[in-house]
Amino acid sequence: MIITLLCSVLIIAIAFILLNVRIICLKDGNFKSQHIHDNGYLKEKGINCVIDQDKEARIENRAF
Repeated sequence: MIITLLCSVLIIAIAFILLNVRIICLKDGNFKSQHIHDNGYLKEKGINCVIDQDKEARIENRAF
């Protein structure tokens, strides 16, 4: 039981360190944005965030 717990903690620690390599190793390191509106490829294709699409649809289809 203890061996399983230690192995689990070790795997989680290794995963945490690997996820933070960019932040730890670079002076101004940070995670890249995962938002759709920050992705250049999706901008070229005209794909927007669902919140932006909802806002546009509400403006176009005003029933009041």
